[in-house]
Amino acid sequence: MDDLYRELILDHYQHPHNHGELEDADISFEDSNPLCGDKIRFEIKLKDNVVQEVRFNGKGCAISQASASMLSDELIGKSLDEIRKMNKQFILDMLGIPLGPTRIKCALLPLKVVKAAAYGLNASPDEEDEE
Repeated sequence: MDDLYRELILDHYQHPHNHGELEDADISFEDSNPLCGDKIRFEIKLKDNVVQEVRFNGKGCAISQASASMLSDELIGKSLDEIRKMNKQFILDMLGIPLGPTRIKCALLPLKVVKAAAYGLNASPDEEDEE
């Protein structure tokens, strides 16, 4: 089963969904993981506090980019309240493979960015908020 998830991650890395920029985004946020150089920016368009469109861009390892791509698919149709309730386990289940401590930070960076955007923060949330 791990092989299936690894192929899915590789496919999202090579052919990311919702990649690019969004004109007139209602909310956006960007952050990076200085330990490995990952950088992600999400831009979201809302209607009645529900995600209508989402785009992300950035650079980084396969795990961070695949996590961003997969998360972008999950966000469409979700309310800001639903996004605020997403947690570390949601991302790990979505990726479907075991990750070491370093790779967990890569996988969680997109969630950290999206939650910061959903909360309207001007600075990164603490990593403890992601758990």
